[in-house]
Amino acid sequence: MKQFRFHAAASVVLAAAMALAGCSGGGGTEPAKPGGEPAGNASGGQGGGQQVTLSMHSWRVEDTEGYKQIIKAFEADNPNIKIEFKPFKATEYNTILNTALQSDSGPDILQLRPYAPGVSLAEAGYLEPLDGVAGISSFPKDVLAAATGKDGKVYGVPLSLNSTQFYYNKKIFEENGLKEPKSWDELIATSKALKEKGIVPISFGAKEGWLLSLSHGVIAPASYNSDYLDKLQKGETDLKSPEFLGSVQRMQELIPYFPENYVGLELNDMRTLFATGKAAMFINGSFELEGIKKLNPDLQLDFFPMPTDDGKAVITTWVDGSYAVNSKSKHKQEAMKFMEFMATKKFGELFANQFKRISAVPGVTTDDPLVNKMAELSQSSSTPYLMVVHFAEGKPTTKQTLENALQGMYLGKMSPEQVVDEVQKSAATWYPPFKK
Repeated sequence: MKQFRFHAAASVVLAAAMALAGCSGGGGTEPAKPGGEPAGNASGGQGGGQQVTLSMHSWRVEDTEGYKQIIKAFEADNPNIKIEFKPFKATEYNTILNTALQSDSGPDILQLRPYAPGVSLAEAGYLEPLDGVAGISSFPKDVLAAATGKDGKVYGVPLSLNSTQFYYNKKIFEENGLKEPKSWDELIATSKALKEKGIVPISFGAKEGWLLSLSHGVIAPASYNSDYLDKLQKGETDLKSPEFLGSVQRMQELIPYFPENYVGLELNDMRTLFATGKAAMFINGSFELEGIKKLNPDLQLDFFPMPTDDGKAVITTWVDGSYAVNSKSKHKQEAMKFMEFMATKKFGELFANQFKRISAVPGVTTDDPLVNKMAELSQSSSTPYLMVVHFAEGKPTTKQTLENALQGMYLGKMSPEQVVDEVQKSAATWYPPFKK
């Protein structure tokens, strides 16, 4: 299994509990073309002792209180700068942001989707390069890659290192004599045993498409052989392969173990089912850890990586989100100060402790054992979140195509074979290895 490598200093000892990509919810939408005057340089903006208020947009509504504390720490050291943090619903963020950028009314600081969706904003001229920001060079190149343009310039300060996995309720497992499954067959047997006891095996919902690609990101690697990803990136195989088809068939195989009304459930419903002990397992990202614990601080919680057909276990990983500076900001100098702050260990520790997630800042530590476990597995047994890292381009993106097709499958309108056919057709229109 090809690993998506995080630098040891940035992930083994990094930590904090782990949104829509995701995570990080929602997929990337194509940005509108910019208009107006060309971007100014990074020193444009008003500085000195003048009071400046910066607008800062995000898709993490649930992080509002935590960011108040982080911003308070920044403002204490920069009394002439105030930051207004304004988050939007994750599934609406891309459209709102692109509309604002197109009309030259975008925020000074914006949260950037990772990989292709964020890079497309840089290519459209909306973002200020950050290569000169103090501390940016301390991030490993594979982490910076999530916000590096095709011109080689860095356009975002990486925020967090995410993983996605099966959470499970330890108390339910112990009371029913169950252990962490070590194979797909054991996962199915565990789910059957729970269902027979009247317990919902897996808290799952198909209402929000991004959750389907996220869940697929966990389940799919179980059916990949050791060189599948290498062959895919070389164009020696495609998304209609037995491996990829098998991953979609397994998504279908789990249907009997979902809640009865799963087609209409969204993230809040899924989280509540699991956190209140009404479901035994929950497929989701590291970014959900804080939300689960807030709902039920006493929940006996753990997670397991995905067991693979070759006897291994992997955890799906990616760099989730960066913060960028609007190239049309009237206060670039002050915004750049916040970028520098985000590249510091002080920010990384504040972020890790507030949100219980793995900070992307190298050298950040945490005392949360689950976060440490996620960080360690991200270093030793990781595999890339395929749709985010490699297939987030296209119109619509191949990631969105998979999400829509999976929703069709769960509504009984598409077969797994039809799903992979749609996904391959999408990727074939733009993915370079498929166009050789």
